[in-house]
Amino acid sequence: MLSTQTIEIVKSTAPVLEENGVLLTRHFYQKMFENNPEVLPYFNRAHQNRGSQQEALAGAICAYAKNIDNLEALGDAVSLITNKHAALKVEPEHYPIVGVNLLASIKDVLGDAATDEIINAWKEAYFFLADILIDAEKAIYKEQAYEGFKEFKIEKKVKESEVITSFYLKPVDNTKLPGFVAGQYITVRVPFDGITTMRNYSLSDYPTKDLLRISVKKEEGNPDGYVSNYLHSKLSVGDVLEVAAPVGNFTYKKSSKGSVFIAGGVGVTPLLSMTKAALENGEKRIEFIHANKNRSVQAFKTELTNLSEKHENFVPRFFYESSSEKLAENEFEGFITKDFLQKCNFDLASNFYICGPKAFMATMKKHLIALGVNSTNIYIEFFGPLESL
Repeated sequence: MLSTQTIEIVKSTAPVLEENGVLLTRHFYQKMFENNPEVLPYFNRAHQNRGSQQEALAGAICAYAKNIDNLEALGDAVSLITNKHAALKVEPEHYPIVGVNLLASIKDVLGDAATDEIINAWKEAYFFLADILIDAEKAIYKEQAYEGFKEFKIEKKVKESEVITSFYLKPVDNTKLPGFVAGQYITVRVPFDGITTMRNYSLSDYPTKDLLRISVKKEEGNPDGYVSNYLHSKLSVGDVLEVAAPVGNFTYKKSSKGSVFIAGGVGVTPLLSMTKAALENGEKRIEFIHANKNRSVQAFKTELTNLSEKHENFVPRFFYESSSEKLAENEFEGFITKDFLQKCNFDLASNFYICGPKAFMATMKKHLIALGVNSTNIYIEFFGPLESL
C-alpha cells in the first residue's frame, strides 16, 4: 500500500500537474522516444501528431493524482487501459521505461518545484499503479487463445461502402478461431518506416465459425491514415496479416429490459456484432439507430435490414445528414435529436451502447442522460486514446 505521506504529496501536486499536464506529456514522449526508440511501435503516430495522446495521458495523470486515495473511482479507466495494453502486447519490462522517462520529465518541466520529496513520492505512486496494471494484464493474457501475434490470411475482401471494406481472416495454420465476446476488437500489426505499427479494429460479425471479420474505414486527411490505407490499397485476398487475440471491455451484456445501439458512421462495426448477440440471446426489445453523412458511405444497411426481416422485434432506423432519395419509413434526414430519442419511448432501464466520432458520442450521451437514462447504463467505445465524454 502507498504511504500516507506519498498520498498527501501526490494529491498536493494535482493542481500543478493539471496546469502543466500537456507540456509535461509532450516533453515525456519526446524524451522517451529519444531514449528508448524500441517502444515506438507501441504508439500511434497520428495520435502523437494531433496531440490527442499527450492530452489523454495528461488527463490520466491528473485523474490518478486526484483519486490516489480512492482508486476504486478509476476502475473503469483501469479496465480500459489494461485492455488497450493487452491489445498492443505491453509487457512488464515496458513499465520501468515509462517510469524513468516520466519522472525525469516531471523534474525537467517543474524545475525547482520538483523537489526530491515530490519525485520520490511520484516514483512510489507510479510503480504502485504499474503493479496493478501488470497484474490485470497478466490475467487478460492468461485467458487469451494464443500469445503474441499470429499470422492470418485474408480469405475475402468485401467493399461495404465507398469508404469501408471488410476483411475476412483465417489462421494460416488452420487452427480454431479464437473466441471473443461481441464488441471486442483485434489488433493488426503491419510494417511501417522500417519498424512496425499497430491498430485496433472491432470484430464486426458474431458469432463466427470459420473466419474473423473486421470492417475498416479508409481514413483520408492530412496525412491519410497509414494502416487503413495500407489495408485498403496494399493488401489483397491471399495476403497475410499479423493479428493479436481479441480483447476489449466494450462488450454486449444481456439485459431483461432491452438493448439500444446508437452508431455513427464506422461505429456500426462493434454494434452490429453486439446486435447479433442480443438477437441470439432472445432479448425482447432491440433498437438500432445508425447515422451517416449519406448513403454512399453507409455500411451494413442490407445486413441490418435482413436481420429485421428474420426478427419481428428488431427494426433498424437510419439517419442521413442529406439524402437525395425518397426516405423509407425507417429512414430520416438530419441528425439524431433528443426529441427523436424521446419519441422512441425506450425503456430507460435498457442498456445503451454508443459508438462513433467523439462529438457524436458526447451528444448522444448528453441526450440520453437528459431523458433520464442512468449513466451506468450507457456504454461507450473509444477508438483512440482515452478521453472524457
